Amino acid sequence: MNSEKQIPTIAIATGANRGIGLEVTRQLARQNITVILGARDLEKGKAAAETLAKEGLEVLPRWLDVTNQESIDRLAAQVKEEFGRLDILINNAGILYDTWQQAINANFDTVREALETNTFGPWRMCQAFIPLLRQSKHGRIVNVSSGAGSLTSMSGGTPAYSVSKVALNALTRMLADELRSTGILVNSVCPGWVATDMGGAGGRPVEDGAAGIVWAATLPDDGPTGGFFRDGKPLPW
Repeated sequence: MNSEKQIPTIAIATGANRGIGLEVTRQLARQNITVILGARDLEKGKAAAETLAKEGLEVLPRWLDVTNQESIDRLAAQVKEEFGRLDILINNAGILYDTWQQAINANFDTVREALETNTFGPWRMCQAFIPLLRQSKHGRIVNVSSGAGSLTSMSGGTPAYSVSKVALNALTRMLADELRSTGILVNSVCPGWVATDMGGAGGRPVEDGAAGIVWAATLPDDGPTGGFFRDGKPLPW
């Protein structure tokens, strides 16, 4: 994707001030990709960018709350004015792994909260940024999903999180089909159980989980679209 050396690749990662999002940002920046580090708390985003700057990596921290349409629209306007296009959109922001709930007694306020960030957030981002992705020669959308969103292996528990990720996978399939003629590749990626604030201790290294997301973000033009992957390998829906 960087064969045109004079034209930088522009990427956005949501929820990127910590965890998987931060590591994805780091790995993309190492490939000389210009990364906009989206953070709901801009000060935390700036702090994360300073951490990467100490590693010799320059990223652009921006306020981005995927539940706030004004925030999304403002960033879209900034990207349009500054770059005129977007090459990579990584919908990483996610919340509420609700291990304390079951579907039979789930609190619907909690379910709605999960859907707002995990499903509607990426949907809002896609609607806002697809016009800019259409201006790219190598548009990529990566929806960071979860094995919890696989109907094939689904069981009980974590109803808010699981339903939100099933819906996100459905969105991936729809967008991939609707954008097939544009060359924009749209895929869902499960990073696996990763040792982050959400995942908790005992998971795989964050570098490994992020690598599969970066793989999907930098696919060649003949790469897959409308797929569900972990570590570059297909997962059952």
